[in-house]
Amino acid sequence: MKFRFEDLKIWQKAIEVSNELFDLADQLETNKQFRFAEQFRSATLSISNNIAEGSGSRSDSDFKNFLNFSHRSTFEVVNMLIVFEIRKYISPAMLEKKKEELDHLSRMIMAFSKTL
Repeated sequence: MKFRFEDLKIWQKAIEVSNELFDLADQLETNKQFRFAEQFRSATLSISNNIAEGSGSRSDSDFKNFLNFSHRSTFEVVNMLIVFEIRKYISPAMLEKKKEELDHLSRMIMAFSKTL
């Protein structure tokens, strides 16, 4: 059995990006940055969670609302990454790489939303 969201490219990409970002959250915990790690995981997970939850909607407009939440979560994650770079938890190169990945994902989400 498969759920609808499992076939969505945006969900698959969100899971891929989230998995990599969870590694960063693990590093934050190693540095005793527990609150940052918890908030970062939550924001990161929100991207794929909202895609999955929205795919179970009965209407396209409701699904679009969840996609909007997912899209906004990408911005929250980027904001946190910028703070992490300022605080020297990540390198400028890592920040740019993750920003590119999240920008691509946010564009995918918005493009998909427009098809509904």
